[in-house]
Amino acid sequence: MTIDELRDRGVDVSPFLADFAELPGSVATLGYRPDILSATLGMWQAVMGAGSLPTELKYLAGYLASMSAGCQYCSAHTASNAAGGGDSAKVAAVWEYERSPLFSEAERAALRFAQLAGQSPSGVSDEDVHTLKSYYSVEEIVELLAVISMYGFFNRWNDSLAIPLEPTALNFAQSTIATHGWQVGKHG
Repeated sequence: MTIDELRDRGVDVSPFLADFAELPGSVATLGYRPDILSATLGMWQAVMGAGSLPTELKYLAGYLASMSAGCQYCSAHTASNAAGGGDSAKVAAVWEYERSPLFSEAERAALRFAQLAGQSPSGVSDEDVHTLKSYYSVEEIVELLAVISMYGFFNRWNDSLAIPLEPTALNFAQSTIATHGWQVGKHG
């Protein structure tokens, strides 16, 4: 479904277009149910467009959670968005977040939580949550978990439908994260 077709159905997709060079295929397919797309857009704005966590950290958490869940589509988008079209040093180093001097202890705790929750929510231990509480407020932990959970939804949506990856995210992923195990797979 195109942007014009979505607008004809009364759906404003501008919140997504603020973060993506092209309309994500998941948004286009969700457009077949405008009520679900509108709810998803509301969630997107509440999770990614508000709160106190840095946007870069949210996208890095989404990237680790998506890679841990095996979603190549969301991994490409979150990595590209974390770089913000510019600096990709943290994206390139994210798999070494435990040792890399690019990451603070607070970021390490958040990224560890994202990686574990992306693999399996039962993989998150009480100790992991306790460590998060050393650096983040309860509201920020809820915000972080909302990012991870929202990407869990998109991971399942995009992988189940084998949504083709858009050129901007595809090119970024091929040049930046392919060395860390990323591959386009069924999204090509």
